[in-house]
Amino acid sequence: MRCNRTIQIPFESEKHASIAKQVIEVDRELQPQAVRRELSIENNVLVVTFKTLTVRLSRLTVNAFLENVDLVIRTLAEFGEDAEKRSTT
Repeated sequence: MRCNRTIQIPFESEKHASIAKQVIEVDRELQPQAVRRELSIENNVLVVTFKTLTVRLSRLTVNAFLENVDLVIRTLAEFGEDAEKRSTT
């Protein structure tokens, strides 16, 4: 693989980072021969490393991934523990 990118995404807690990892890793890459993705957790940070064949493919893959992360973050905000606390007060 020619192009390597690592992204670090901080979450409010390690639990939220772990939830995001579990949700996102269910979806496999559409081109496994051209894209490799590794996810890990470091404290409250989701660390993602992409290995792709081209810069263009790297850009497309990272953009799609960040859209998924955005959805997870908005879902956690709407339905997570903090949302439960807001609705009971």
